[in-house]
Amino acid sequence: MILEVAILNVLPSQKTEFETAFAKAQTIISAQKGYISHEVRRCL
Repeated sequence: MILEVAILNVLPSQKTEFETAFAKAQTIISAQKGYISHEVRRCL
């Protein structure tokens, strides 16, 4: 099993744009061979 962790620093002023872009990216991510799941965690 491979676990990939990505830390994405998003400026508060770009939150909406990031969420829109990531929503589109989820389609591509989940279509990859071997894909099982992913999650986004928000933190302060």
